[in-house]
Amino acid sequence: MTSLTMRSPALSELGEHTLRKVRRRIMPLIVLLYFVSYLDRNNVGFAKLTMSADIGLNAAAYGLGAGIFFLGYALLEVPSNAGMYRFGARKWLARILITWGLLAAAMALVNGETSYNILRFLLGAAEAGFFPAILFYLTLWFPAVQRVTVLGIFILAQPLSNALGAPVSGLLLQMEGLMGLHGWQWLYILEGIPAVLLGLLTPILMTDRPRDAKWLEDDEREWLASTMDAELALKSESGHHNFLAGLKDKRTLAYSALYFGLVCGIYGLGLWMPTIVAALGKFSTTEIGFIVFIPYAIAAVFVYWWSKRADKTGKRAWHTAASMILAGTGLLAAGFLLPVNPFLAMVGLIASAMGIYGAIAPFLSMPSAALTGAAAASGLALINSLGNLGGFVAPYAVGLLKDATGNNQSGLVFLSLCLAATGIATYLYARKRPEGDATLAQAAEPSDPS
Repeated sequence: MTSLTMRSPALSELGEHTLRKVRRRIMPLIVLLYFVSYLDRNNVGFAKLTMSADIGLNAAAYGLGAGIFFLGYALLEVPSNAGMYRFGARKWLARILITWGLLAAAMALVNGETSYNILRFLLGAAEAGFFPAILFYLTLWFPAVQRVTVLGIFILAQPLSNALGAPVSGLLLQMEGLMGLHGWQWLYILEGIPAVLLGLLTPILMTDRPRDAKWLEDDEREWLASTMDAELALKSESGHHNFLAGLKDKRTLAYSALYFGLVCGIYGLGLWMPTIVAALGKFSTTEIGFIVFIPYAIAAVFVYWWSKRADKTGKRAWHTAASMILAGTGLLAAGFLLPVNPFLAMVGLIASAMGIYGAIAPFLSMPSAALTGAAAASGLALINSLGNLGGFVAPYAVGLLKDATGNNQSGLVFLSLCLAATGIATYLYARKRPEGDATLAQAAEPSDPS
């Protein structure tokens, strides 16, 4: 396959050095912020192991509340990204971090289904705009041809957060009765505090745009600013780069629908993984935490390798589709093997985690490459907003299926079908588009919204 270096001019020594410095400066903070974000939205899966009995939640009620997070998230996603575009990433991300950290800790106050649903909705509303704000932020600092690898590093925070957060959450549940609080209350409190602290530090550590980067040398800053300005100008020639244009772009709606299917798999698996693992045998919450660590740790290694491969070949649509089909196959295998062989069921869960998380970076790089400027801010926000409604549908559907059938298999089959169908649809839609296959980029109009 043709490599990116053959399709576009090679970076100069100055360019290589500058982008290496930018990666080292920006990416550790970005990954840390996303790590904490994912921890706070998914720790409810571990809290459920003991919280459900304490406050009287059945599987469907848990799934509904877990998914309600995404209703608040979706409603405020686009307005929040408009605020980020106006006020800058530093200030807006700080606002998001502090409010979601406080509400994440406030989950310790839930005492029934109503308060559980309200706080999950408010938590989603508080976190709205974070993910597309980061995606847009990366489009300001990294050329499109390098963005899959950068997104892969960013997405690593998802499986790493689940991998490292799982044993930590399992251990925090052991704090039952300390100072009169349940273990799940300590889990919410102690995992909410880091977001508040990072919100206070973000305005100090983050730089809004390349021309503001005093930590770059003058020639480095000028090279990066000029490179990104030139890329923006090239994609904006037709005028499809204002905020409203991103909302009306046909590609935005197409990628929103496809992202919905992918998100069904992401959160359907993530929010139910501790429950599924618990069904494999008789384990303590600490043991469940360490078992859940396994598929996510393996997925993290796969994500990094798969993202670099997608960048090298430019076949973003193919890598996305192959990952989703792998995920769907793994979930289907886990569903049927769950009552038969726990070890093979775990192999299926590992394959599903690899596929789900491996698909995210090449998928998100496609709308990130297709849209630019203010259109990218609005378009990526709408894609994330509509797509994340899958985070509402999937956990609730899995909970309803579990209550109706009395087992986890039906939910896993549902998620498997969602991922397989989305993988095929993504390939058919994007395989002949320049953002889906970078080898076509030179022959395509970057701003064509059709």
